Amino acid sequence: MTLALEPVADPAAPLARRNPVAKLGAALLFSLPLIATLDPLTPALGLAVELALLPFFGVRYRVLARRAWPLTLAAGGILVTMVLFAADRTGSLLVSLGPFAITTGVVSAALGLVLRIFAVALPGIVVFATTDPTDLADALVQNAKAPARFAIGALAAFRLIPLLTEEWQMLALARRARGIDAGRNPLAKLRLFGSTTFALLVGALRRGGRLATAMDARGFDSGVPRTYARRQRFGAADTALLAGAALLSAAALTTSILTGFFTPILG
Repeated sequence: MTLALEPVADPAAPLARRNPVAKLGAALLFSLPLIATLDPLTPALGLAVELALLPFFGVRYRVLARRAWPLTLAAGGILVTMVLFAADRTGSLLVSLGPFAITTGVVSAALGLVLRIFAVALPGIVVFATTDPTDLADALVQNAKAPARFAIGALAAFRLIPLLTEEWQMLALARRARGIDAGRNPLAKLRLFGSTTFALLVGALRRGGRLATAMDARGFDSGVPRTYARRQRFGAADTALLAGAALLSAAALTTSILTGFFTPILG
């Protein structure tokens, strides 16, 4: 049975139609300055800008919130770990829980890290939610002049990712049919998880080897110029998207500096 998942984004939205390389470059330009500082203000401003621009990429807030639960769970774990076990306990004392002293400095650092995770991850999510993988590979080769071997190999790997879930399910069913079941034993579940992961890794490596051989047989490493079935245009609107991302990122960083929150990650 195949589950019909609601699409995260509308591909007909204004910014979703931009060149894949332009969207990828804009995501990098906007994300890089956000990791140059440890303060919570810069990623908070960046995240606010990203959330405001989501409708222009055709991204649905409700669907994105449902799909982003692993990121939210990871961020929550990082927040708790930072608050409880951070080495730097500067600032005013807020709460004392036995050996754990929660100070304003700890909360600020933890909040800055969590906001930075969301602010850096969200542009990447938007790019891949609004971009067809084939278009991205074509644009990398045509516009970014990436090697065809790298771009098509990455496209093939991206297309094969859904197969990992199916193979995991088949391995689990096959082992259960042979009577290999962990039951309610947590240690047995852990051992079974490790062995299944190893089997999945071996299968992925074998498939990668066959894919590399097939690509070599089709001349991807010959150096002969290749033709393209779909041309990827890089126009003025794509340049404007890159410029806008750079300006918005610089504005967030400048605001942090002027308000005195800027805390460089180096120095």
